[in-house]
Amino acid sequence: MPNPAPGNSANQIRQQFIDFFVQKAGHAAVPSSPVVPHDDPTLLFTNAGMNQFKDVFLGTGSRDYTRAVDTQKCIRAGGKHNDLDDVGKDSYHHTFFEMLGNWSFGDYFKQEAIDWAWELLTSEEWWGLDPERLHATYFEGDASEGLDPDLEARDMWLKHLPADHVHPGNKKDNFWEMGDTGPCGPCSELHYDRSPDKSGGSLVNADGQDTVVEIWNLVFIQFNRQQSGGLVPLPAKHVDTGMGFERIVRVLQGKTSNYDTDVFTPIFAAIQKVTGAKPYDGGEDTLSNPIDTAYRVIADHIRALTFALSDGAHCGNKGRDAVLRTILRRAVRFGHQTLGVTEPFFYKLVPAVVELMGDVFPEIGPAAEAVAKELEEEEIAFRATLERGIVIFDKALEGLSSGQTLDGETAFDMEATYGFPFSLTQVMADERGLTVDQAGYDQAKAKHAEISKGEGGGADAKASLVELVQQNDLPKTDFTGYGQTEAMGVETSVHVFRVGTNCGLYKVAEQVEAGKPCAVVLGQTPFYAEAGGQVGDTGSLQFTNGARVKVTDTVKVGDVTFHLGEVLAGTLQGGATSVALAVDAKRRALTQNNHTTTHVMNRALRDHVNDEANQKGSLVDDEKLRFDFSHGNALSPEEIAAVEKQVNDDIAKDLPVYAQVVPQEDALKINGLRAVFGEKYPPMVRVVSIGVPVNDLISDPDNADWPGYSIEFCGGTHLAKTGDAEGFCIVSQESVSKGVRRVTALTGPAAHKAVATGQQLASRVEMLKDAPVESLAQQIETITKSAEAATLPLSATHAIRLGLGELGEKVKAYQKQQGNQAEQGVVAAAQAIAEEHSGGVIVAEVPGADGKTLRSAMDVVRKKHGESALFLATADAESGKVAMIASVPKPMIEGGFKAGDWIKHVAPIVGGGGGGRPDMAQAGGKDPAKLPDALEAAKQFANEKTA
Repeated sequence: MPNPAPGNSANQIRQQFIDFFVQKAGHAAVPSSPVVPHDDPTLLFTNAGMNQFKDVFLGTGSRDYTRAVDTQKCIRAGGKHNDLDDVGKDSYHHTFFEMLGNWSFGDYFKQEAIDWAWELLTSEEWWGLDPERLHATYFEGDASEGLDPDLEARDMWLKHLPADHVHPGNKKDNFWEMGDTGPCGPCSELHYDRSPDKSGGSLVNADGQDTVVEIWNLVFIQFNRQQSGGLVPLPAKHVDTGMGFERIVRVLQGKTSNYDTDVFTPIFAAIQKVTGAKPYDGGEDTLSNPIDTAYRVIADHIRALTFALSDGAHCGNKGRDAVLRTILRRAVRFGHQTLGVTEPFFYKLVPAVVELMGDVFPEIGPAAEAVAKELEEEEIAFRATLERGIVIFDKALEGLSSGQTLDGETAFDMEATYGFPFSLTQVMADERGLTVDQAGYDQAKAKHAEISKGEGGGADAKASLVELVQQNDLPKTDFTGYGQTEAMGVETSVHVFRVGTNCGLYKVAEQVEAGKPCAVVLGQTPFYAEAGGQVGDTGSLQFTNGARVKVTDTVKVGDVTFHLGEVLAGTLQGGATSVALAVDAKRRALTQNNHTTTHVMNRALRDHVNDEANQKGSLVDDEKLRFDFSHGNALSPEEIAAVEKQVNDDIAKDLPVYAQVVPQEDALKINGLRAVFGEKYPPMVRVVSIGVPVNDLISDPDNADWPGYSIEFCGGTHLAKTGDAEGFCIVSQESVSKGVRRVTALTGPAAHKAVATGQQLASRVEMLKDAPVESLAQQIETITKSAEAATLPLSATHAIRLGLGELGEKVKAYQKQQGNQAEQGVVAAAQAIAEEHSGGVIVAEVPGADGKTLRSAMDVVRKKHGESALFLATADAESGKVAMIASVPKPMIEGGFKAGDWIKHVAPIVGGGGGGRPDMAQAGGKDPAKLPDALEAAKQFANEKTA
């Protein structure tokens, strides 16, 4: 097993990797990009270190460095790269992991990448791994592609390893491609042999084993895959390497499992403390031990969710959000069913992740409270259905024995009705020695999608509701939801509608079975139907016959309200009955926050932006408010600040909110009343007034004070007082169309989080004003990425950008000054050389120069010694670079002495190469220690040519 690296904790190993490439090879240490790729719609999650450099490889972007090193946070779950189903079953699969990597963008290539990899892994100064346990692979070539074997990489590895440790690999394992087109190239992997007698060479690249593990992949990007499928060489070659952090820690700590390292053991300790379960064993039977499996799943999943939610994702029903909800539910199920936890526990593990990883990824600290809150809410919601789902699952398994198959339709019903992810059903079935019919599940899912296209308010389905009202004698629905979200024991007639099997439209039905989409009309309801920009309520209906409906949307056609959703249990039947109605009160409250604050903001916009601004549209839901209004220009930072201040002042005043239905004729007389331009209002209208009773408005409509209040026609639900909104901030603005602006804003906890994050980032920017200028560039990049990944108030975004801009100018000035000083020093050194040397040949070292300034030095020396052959060189031991330049006058060239030949003769001595014209040539090298030898060789060559 390996010799322990000096300082062998996971955090130290991560830092050693970065230090090696920064100190040894002059790489720029760059921060991880967010695990949620906000700027790449092709990815659910950041799943590899190369994602943040994709634009560089595609040639659409650039960086101000050519060498980089980082640790990138990644998630592989859902999509093409999906490790979710394997997590917990073995010792090395994870949904969340870190990818250590070093990069070259048109700079170094194979030789340096291979030599540095070998040095880091085997040098006693660094990690000191046993070379006899290492195996390397190289691309064996592909005749069908016209690709030759990568003998160059093979021969480089043979300098370090015996031939039986250097293995050819096929295109699948050893040729990397970004996609169907684009940059690609051969790769070379390093594998570590864990076998006791170091005899695992035959297992390199073998699937289904954990004896020989891949620890590092070096990708040499040198081709471009064209649309035709052909390959052409790239003008600039790149290096992209990736090392699995959890795997290398395992190797360096001498463990048999990634989960036995201190990457996970602190989280295991937290799980044990929170759940009271039996501690993680980690013994020989750990992979078959259900308790250990649960620990591995929960520890992995809390890492994935903490980072994903910190970077702006959420649990939900679609795409990325649905994957995260599946991950959470998988963890909760293991805690509930395997560890025996009876109370919500998962969210309590967030602090353990923050404590363990917050120093490396500081963005997770400020987000911890919000992340834990969302996970707690999701867990509570899922646990309510988990127990019922387990009962249904056990019932479905009756009559099945080990080795048999659970039908796919049942598996889909569990997902659609009880929120059980298919992957979770697979896990539960596997625990009982059963399989699940994947094809049957896919077929049932496709069928459901086809018949429920219109569920929840699709355009065609909602159009069919209009026809139902026109063709059927449906009762008017009385809305009882102002000020209440529940109605128990309501005696009412029930009208039931199903979704047509072939058309996806609502049809009259006598009954609807469990698991099927439906629409329900009642005589009265507290459910608010979508109108006036406010979204429809969600919640549940419970009927006396046991039928239960999950309401996913509420819409209104004329006077008839439709509750759209799905029958969760029992059989939904029409006729007279009693029903208990429960609106999702939390969602309604958050929506009301945003609705009332929209009114307050509308008033503030007229005061500070445009007195003639008219509302053009709005959307208020439980997450945000969106408001469109007539205005030709973008809001200035000063206008945004003034609007925010007025709204927050009104919230702080805790103004009462009044609502009253009055004759339209009377309402239109109120001085300062606002209505939506072009909207048609009924004879009786509902007036919502903030801060002044509606009766006062009606009794004294001409009062000059009324324009200072928010007074609008509105049928929506609202807060009782403005203070309940807690806070407000504008997070974005945009142009919707010519002359129409849109602002999006947050209230309540969401606003507090955005403001707090903005203040934290602004504080970090302010602190940088006193920081050493040498370290500013990297810190500016880190804060910029954090700001881009977060939801911030526009005012904070503006301040942060201004501050970073000022700091950026400071960095530019410093870099320019440093460059000028360096060039001045080189010129002075060149002038000294010109004064101190004479003769037909001058060979000298120019201290402190580089490739660019060395040419300036040559100009200085040549100005005084234009008839002499000149050879100047410089070396930088820290960067490991050598530069040299030669100049030969025309008379000497005619005598056979050429600058290009001179350079070609000398450059190999310092490990470089180069050339040029007969009168001028340049070269680079990578062995500064050999510069004295090179200068002596230059003198000898010149003396021979001029003898």
